[in-house]
Amino acid sequence: MTEMSRLNLTMEWLMVAFVALLLASQICSEEIPYEHLISQIQACPKECHCPPSFPNAVYCDNKGLKRIPDIPPYTWYLYLQNNLIDVLSADALRNATQLRWINLNRNKITSEGLEADAVKAISSLVHLYMEDNLLTSIPSPLPAKLEQLWLSRNRISRIPPGVFSGMDRLTLLDLQGNKLQDDAVTEVSLKGLNNLIQINLAKNQLNTMPLGLPPTTTQIFLDSNNIEKIPAEYFKGLPKVVSLRLNRNKLANGGIPKNVFNLSSILDLQLSHNQLTEIPVISSGLEHLHLDHNKIKSKSTTNVLNMPCCMLYMLTSFVFFTKSFGKQVSKLSLFILLLFSGQRSHYGCIQSI
Repeated sequence: MTEMSRLNLTMEWLMVAFVALLLASQICSEEIPYEHLISQIQACPKECHCPPSFPNAVYCDNKGLKRIPDIPPYTWYLYLQNNLIDVLSADALRNATQLRWINLNRNKITSEGLEADAVKAISSLVHLYMEDNLLTSIPSPLPAKLEQLWLSRNRISRIPPGVFSGMDRLTLLDLQGNKLQDDAVTEVSLKGLNNLIQINLAKNQLNTMPLGLPPTTTQIFLDSNNIEKIPAEYFKGLPKVVSLRLNRNKLANGGIPKNVFNLSSILDLQLSHNQLTEIPVISSGLEHLHLDHNKIKSKSTTNVLNMPCCMLYMLTSFVFFTKSFGKQVSKLSLFILLLFSGQRSHYGCIQSI
């Protein structure tokens, strides 16, 4: 045996030993039977990649696939993004009974191509990603264990009544970049979301604040809609709202009741790119306030005085700022980020200028 042959043999044995160690570590960390891991690796579809270091994951992304290949039974994480899949049949994932996470982003799946019970049949599913497809309606029915549903940038215009029935575990719903109008987002359509934390309805076709949001909601994203006013009692049923984003709407001061944002729960309030001429009344506990690209000219600083180190974002100039606020600036206890002609200038908690 030549020296080169010995070296090759040694390398082969080292590779076998390395894979064995990886499998052993996987068994120890996730308590998966060894025979299941071996079966999983052997059953890996030829179109996909199943790394020994992560044997419960199957990578079939960026392969130009038009259908879902046979997925091994012990798959937990399935990556199918960036393909040409247009149909999700009830049998497509019949073997993957332990699937917890599936990424179907950037395919060509339509609501018509989504067979009945195709998603619900994946009973262990926790995260479902179907962004950038051709859906016109929310997939229904959904698996009861689902915690996150990502459906941004589809063509969804309706939320079927009862679609979220029994979805007590769903905490995140992302519907940005769809075609939802006011009559689509109602108390009836959202019924069942008893533990929702974050909802993203940005870049839709809403003219009014969405109705029926559950009281557990803490993050509401409504950027880039056509909202002009906020009902005075809107947040009465939303006591846990921490972050509210209303950038790029049509809000003017006349559409904002005096104390509608004066809520102790809100820490992040974003009102950039609207039609405000005055700073609205805000809570003393607010930490982030975004007001850039408005028409604020009021000299009154009443609504932002004596706030404990809030971060204020305004599009203005230093000259305008000092002329408008004058010596009152010395009273501000704010963390201010000023934008000077597109260039950011950074100040700490200002005590005086």
